[in-house]
Amino acid sequence: MSVEVMPGLILKDEDLRVTYILASGPGGQNVNKVATAAQLRFDAAGSPALSERVRTRLLEIAGSRATRDGEIVLTGRRFRTQLRNREDVIERLAAMIREAAHRQAFRVPTRPGKAARQKRMDGKSHRAGIKRNRKVRLDD
Repeated sequence: MSVEVMPGLILKDEDLRVTYILASGPGGQNVNKVATAAQLRFDAAGSPALSERVRTRLLEIAGSRATRDGEIVLTGRRFRTQLRNREDVIERLAAMIREAAHRQAFRVPTRPGKAARQKRMDGKSHRAGIKRNRKVRLDD
């Protein structure tokens, strides 16, 4: 089974290593004896599915969740079952990869046109005139 992150980008199950650890939080009596928290390890540095641009951006986004070797470690313990925690960490990894693959739109800085500048100046002059007319004159 493989995980489709986005069209054209598929992660194979061999790339994802999921282990289960004891979780804190909800679980009742089972919390101390059943390992329900899922810990996912993904070797981003060695993954052939990622381009170099996506790989470097992904490691930036991962921050402290990335090891020095370029491996991303995510832990999921929100749910009470192994299956839901496993799905949760895989979806979180997929969301990180989608964010890393997204290209920012190139923005060309623009300046306001002559008419817009004139309109702004006219508005300022009009407002200044209104305020000037509010003044109390003592010389009358």
